Amino acid sequence: MPQYWILKTEPTDYSYHDLEADGRTAWDGVKNNLALKHLRTMKKGDRALIYHTGTVKALIGEAVIASQPYADPQAADPRLVVVDIKPARRLGREVPLAEIKADPALADLGLVRMGRLSVVPASPEQWKHLKGMGRKA
Repeated sequence: MPQYWILKTEPTDYSYHDLEADGRTAWDGVKNNLALKHLRTMKKGDRALIYHTGTVKALIGEAVIASQPYADPQAADPRLVVVDIKPARRLGREVPLAEIKADPALADLGLVRMGRLSVVPASPEQWKHLKGMGRKA
C-alpha cells in the first residue's frame, strides 16, 4: 500500500511546471531532521502532492516517488538523502493553503500543523480529501 506525502517547493527555485518539463528529478535540498526522516521512509510508488510556497501557497500537482531513498550525490554530508520523483498530473485546480486550513477535516494535516516542514505525510483519508479538493469545480 503506498504512502502519501506533501512536498513543498518555492516555485521560483523549482516548480511543478519544471518537473513536468524535466520528466524526473531528484528531490534534494532537504536538511531538516524530521523531513529527512520522512524522505528515508519513502518507497518507490508512493504518491506526493507538490505544494508551491512563496506567493502561491497552494497544492499544484501530483507526483510519483520513482526511487528508493539514496544518498544525495551533491552533498558531502552522508546523512542527506534524496528520492527521485516523476510528475503524475496537475490538479484540476490549485488548492490554496487558506482553503486547506479552513477545512476541519484537515486540521491534523502536517501542512497545517508544521507549516515550515518541507516534507510531510498525509493519511489515506487526507490524501483522498485533498485530491477531491483539487478537482475542477
